[in-house]
Amino acid sequence: MFSTVDVIRALHYLARLINIFILVRVLFSWVNPNPHSSLVQFIYGVTEPILAPVRGLIQKLGYNGMIDFSPILAILIVNMLQSFLIRLIIGL
Repeated sequence: MFSTVDVIRALHYLARLINIFILVRVLFSWVNPNPHSSLVQFIYGVTEPILAPVRGLIQKLGYNGMIDFSPILAILIVNMLQSFLIRLIIGL
């Protein structure tokens, strides 16, 4: 039904889309948009299930600083997961 290449491309595009949503959320934190906007609510709804566990992990490691490193770590985790899944699909 779907070729291996199609599945790999879909994983690649999904990872990039998640990364873009996380970056947009970071930009939102700088400009403070209207929280009632449907776009803002959509971005927060998509990214919060990814960022909340990462934020909790960072806090468990003992960091409670003012800078939120969870977006950086979340992007790294998404990219590592994408790479792992692609290698799993290819069979390396």
